[in-house]
Amino acid sequence: MRKNEIKHGRVISVNAENIWGWGSVAGKMRAARRIKLFIDRGAIEKGKNILEIGCGTGIFTVGAAETGANVTAVDISPELLNIAKTYHVGSNIKYLTEDAENMSFADGEFDVVMGNSVLHHLNLSLALPEIHRVLKKGGCALFSEPNMLNPQIMLQKKFPPLKKIMGDSQDETAFFKWSLAGIFREYGFRSVAAAPYDFLHPAIPEFMISAMKRLAELAERIPVLREISGSLFIYAEKPLKAENQNV
Repeated sequence: MRKNEIKHGRVISVNAENIWGWGSVAGKMRAARRIKLFIDRGAIEKGKNILEIGCGTGIFTVGAAETGANVTAVDISPELLNIAKTYHVGSNIKYLTEDAENMSFADGEFDVVMGNSVLHHLNLSLALPEIHRVLKKGGCALFSEPNMLNPQIMLQKKFPPLKKIMGDSQDETAFFKWSLAGIFREYGFRSVAAAPYDFLHPAIPEFMISAMKRLAELAERIPVLREISGSLFIYAEKPLKAENQNV
């Protein structure tokens, strides 16, 4: 799997942000909202030590760093990291090549571990114990991941020809909120919440964004409808006291 992800990073690096949907006007709005969720929910601020896994080209890295926090951003793809180091830099940002399933950091090194659309590329039985290990007691993990209940995402992840057309790697998937929350709990996290959100599609033309944004916000407030939104926002904490757990 890791070899496939390294190869995938090399292939998409020439157009990564457009493939991921962050290059359009709507995509940039989605990204700005997402980093604000990370910052607000994780209390990311000056003096905090933040680890971002799967940082890609660094667009979320720089958003976290603008708070004054110290951000260590890692990715398994050297090509994507080279882009991040070129366009998204700062004195409080450090980029490193790391495998999220086997990291070199000390136990309890970070206040927050965050990631955007990265867990669905990983073996969670390896990655979540590592995330738990490098978090301080009382620290939190924050992730945004694709929602398998969304019709487009379900087709995209389950239908290999469409997956290839959309620029996905062959191993990536998506999550159901209840199963993902359960996996976090299995590996020792507590206060776990997985909430569906995000109906603003990156392909929406600029002239339609204002109207579609209002509709998207309304859809997120409708209990049944919001379950098929495009993304899941995950929050989880490492307990202050050790518990019996699979880590």
